[in-house]
Amino acid sequence: MKYSNFLLVLFCLFTSCASTGKFTDSSQNNISISTERDGSAFEKAIIINKNTDKAGIDAEYEWLKQNYPGYKFDGQILTQKNKVPYDIINIITTDGQSKSIYFNISKFFPGF
Repeated sequence: MKYSNFLLVLFCLFTSCASTGKFTDSSQNNISISTERDGSAFEKAIIINKNTDKAGIDAEYEWLKQNYPGYKFDGQILTQKNKVPYDIINIITTDGQSKSIYFNISKFFPGF
């Protein structure tokens, strides 16, 4: 019984927090954000819509600050998949979880 109650609460939590469609936060850093793009994998990478290195890097860190306030930087990897450049920033969240956040940086770093 406890397990089914837990699943019900979990289901309600996910459905109440779900968002439909995509939006762009143009007021801050012009990063495309959607439920499909949470930065958890290459396929869900946060797309950075900036044209210069500085603006792009600033947008990455602004996204991290907004979505993981108080995080600690734990490393960074520049890589590519299917000829698309990505920054993978490793962080430790305030509750101690290690996460890798994927950013598609093809708009400001196309020649990798």
